[in-house]
Amino acid sequence: MIPAPQPPRPPRYRRTRARRIIRNTARALLPRRIGLRHRILISFGAGAMILSGVLAITTYGFTRSSFVQQRETAEINQAFANAKRVQTDLLANSADVIGALEQFGSAQRLLFSNGVWTSNSKGFTQADIPTALKTRVVTNLKAANMIIDHGTNAALIVGIPLEKAHAFYFELESLRETQDALRSVFIALMLSGAIATAVGIGLGLLVSGRTVRPLVQAAQAASAIAEGRFDTRLETTQDRDLEMLTTAFNDMVATLQTRVERDARFTSDVSHELRSPLMTLAASAQVMHSRRDELPERSQAALDLLIGDVTRFQGLVEDLLEISRFDAGAIRLINEPLALLEFVRQAIAVSSLPRTDVIFAAGTDQILVQGDKRRLARVFANLIDNARIHSGGKPKIIIQFADDDPTKSRVWVIVEDDGSGLIDGEEEKIFERFSRGGSAGQRAGSEGAGLGLALAAEHIALHSGSIWAENRRDGIRGARFIVDLDVFIQAQPVDAAQLSTEASS
Repeated sequence: MIPAPQPPRPPRYRRTRARRIIRNTARALLPRRIGLRHRILISFGAGAMILSGVLAITTYGFTRSSFVQQRETAEINQAFANAKRVQTDLLANSADVIGALEQFGSAQRLLFSNGVWTSNSKGFTQADIPTALKTRVVTNLKAANMIIDHGTNAALIVGIPLEKAHAFYFELESLRETQDALRSVFIALMLSGAIATAVGIGLGLLVSGRTVRPLVQAAQAASAIAEGRFDTRLETTQDRDLEMLTTAFNDMVATLQTRVERDARFTSDVSHELRSPLMTLAASAQVMHSRRDELPERSQAALDLLIGDVTRFQGLVEDLLEISRFDAGAIRLINEPLALLEFVRQAIAVSSLPRTDVIFAAGTDQILVQGDKRRLARVFANLIDNARIHSGGKPKIIIQFADDDPTKSRVWVIVEDDGSGLIDGEEEKIFERFSRGGSAGQRAGSEGAGLGLALAAEHIALHSGSIWAENRRDGIRGARFIVDLDVFIQAQPVDAAQLSTEASS
């Protein structure tokens, strides 16, 4: 038996497409990330708006139904009283219909008797009476009422059969006053809702500020700790929910401080312990070097390697001692005014490339910076050594005013090389301790321990300056290191705007 073919299923692409459109629209309209402060503020504002809206709608509905019902009941009772008087007048004088319709009050009246419609007002005619109401009163002989739109206002029509007079009485009463009163109530409720929403937003601002304040304090404390101020602590609080966070944070910082101090103390102790045997080893190597000619050729080569490694080891120990001083906060600057151009020349003279070219912009040869001579000289010497290690040719130094400072209150000292340049993401890592860059193995051999640039960054930070690295912008392959310093004494105006190139001797 061959099974009957199943009917094809309706395609689901419409539902999937609709969901995708809704999801994309929601993502476009709503922000992806809303901060905690804004979430609290939105919660309070939305809660106050929803609550005030619900209360306003409920109050308005109850007021409207109660007010309209009371007015409707009063008008119906008045209409029955008026109909009774009209019927009495008609029984007394059936010919005077207009006189019977003239009653006290502002209501408009219409009488249907002997197939004739008679009204006391031109604004109320047979056409104003709904068919359903007319049928119920005239055909079914039952009293009825209905609210209709009469002109620009609502109105109540009451129809009453007058059985004794063989007539039908209709009365129209405008509800304009009721509408005006309800409109005033609606406006008052809307204003109250707006005020309640504003109060909710104000409370949200207050609560969000108090709620986020501990997090802000924790973030500020974390930033201070990241800058090396390990004595930073969060203030204790009586709040049970925050007490756990405060205690855990302070314990973490105390543990971190202990560990950092222990590591710094270990580095300092090791460096100090190594200095004495290194001095002895260096002195012994110098004694052997003084009688180098008496040694065999292989011994001379071994002695040269020994002297080179001892010198490198001494530099490493000095760098470690300097790093430990930074960690211990024992660095004290001896600031003095320095003629920048001459100072850079002197720093180059004691570096590994004493004949490095210096290019200085007009006016930079007259400025002074304030700093510690020994430490700034160490910075420029380290940059020259780094350029020598990573450069295939001869590096150069450029002194110019900062590109983004038209006031010429900051000066740049740029060290450029023509090496292989920086790898993407290496710009910041090379200033970390013991970091020799991603391409160090290709370019530097075994020279350097990765502390020179880290020390340079520490020294420049102490001088309220900055240092960064980037690839060259002149189309030549290589890296450039920029030292940004504040000008202590502004240069005098000069006419020449050309660059001058000099070589340090």
